[in-house]
Amino acid sequence: MAGTAHLEFDTSDSKVATRIHKMRSSPVRDLFSAATRPDIISLSGGMPDVRLLPKEDVDHAMMAAVADIHDRSVAYQYGPTDGRPETRKVVTHLLRDIGVRAKPQNVVLTTGAQEALDLLAKVFINPGDIILTEGPTYLGALQAFSAYEPEVHAVDMDEDGMRMDLLEEELKRIGKGNPRLKFAYVIPNFQNPSGVTMTPERRRRLIELSHEYDFLIIEDDPYGRIRFDGGHQIPLKALDDQVIYLGTISKIFAPGLRCGWIVAPRHVLSKVLLAKQGADLCGSSMDQAIVQHYFEDVPWQRTLQRFIQTYTIRRDAMLAALEEFFPPEATWTHPEGGLFVWVTLPEYVDTGSMLAEALEAGVTYVPGDSFYPEGRAGKNSMRINFSYESPQNITEAIRRLAEVIEARLELYRVFIEAGAL
Repeated sequence: MAGTAHLEFDTSDSKVATRIHKMRSSPVRDLFSAATRPDIISLSGGMPDVRLLPKEDVDHAMMAAVADIHDRSVAYQYGPTDGRPETRKVVTHLLRDIGVRAKPQNVVLTTGAQEALDLLAKVFINPGDIILTEGPTYLGALQAFSAYEPEVHAVDMDEDGMRMDLLEEELKRIGKGNPRLKFAYVIPNFQNPSGVTMTPERRRRLIELSHEYDFLIIEDDPYGRIRFDGGHQIPLKALDDQVIYLGTISKIFAPGLRCGWIVAPRHVLSKVLLAKQGADLCGSSMDQAIVQHYFEDVPWQRTLQRFIQTYTIRRDAMLAALEEFFPPEATWTHPEGGLFVWVTLPEYVDTGSMLAEALEAGVTYVPGDSFYPEGRAGKNSMRINFSYESPQNITEAIRRLAEVIEARLELYRVFIEAGAL
């Protein structure tokens, strides 16, 4: 209106909560725009290949969710905070297949497992509390936890998962009965980003230490069914019912349907439900109805096997290309499942600063320091993904990346010979 002073709101840092300064943008999301360029082969994202989903199965699940009389009256409406009971029952059947027995009342459906991480952080973490993670660990978990300002202690891993000897040393430094120690967050199966699997012996030892030092275990298991080699590993949740178990349909169905779950004792879930009411009231009833009908009505196990067979071929292509093209100074993991390989280069190589050169060469990856709290380690490592690109593209991407790495190593060799490093 004429003559009215224009009001401008102060959006400077003085108005922003201090916690936001501790949060980092996801490097995977930051790379998405570059990864969509036609000249780029992306090894950065953790995307399942949803092109493998049979159209008729997905169509059936979607139409059944719409056509079912009960769903017609419910799926377009607000739902219960803990999720549709029919879908929670389906989740208990999925859990039973892997050795976890749970009742629907011990399941809360979430908007993907990412929301589950945020809700658990909101419930358990006060500023300055101590949480334990694998080192490296899932960068999305670090993002979720960082908003609540914990002190994150990353425990190194080897080819058998988190090292229990180092964990025990860390726990001794923290001390028994320390009220600041809240939980250990682990991904025992085909860990993101390393691809390694925790051995049964270390799983049992982790549970023993959790009782001895009085901390919770959050078990994140998005990849457990994507196994190529070896036998099934018993989930931590099947060994100890006090474990808080996270799952998702993102890797075995479709990440676009945002449906994950928390399985935990009721006294934990009652607090989670309070946090979820403040976050989104409830998840998508329509998404949950589609998930229910997919896992009840169609031969989804057949599609899962198609995922596994395809990813196995792509993993093998990546490992063969690494062996053929990468320099002898590089090492990498050999995952028995999941979506990722972890590459380690000499300590003097910074994969973050090398990313621009890789993009120029037409390939992306995720620098390793993204998977450590505050980027404190992993600068000489990278995560590469094999689930989405064709074997031919994977081979070409590794060839391009090898040329970039070799150019960096040659530069460093010159510096070393000149005494500059």
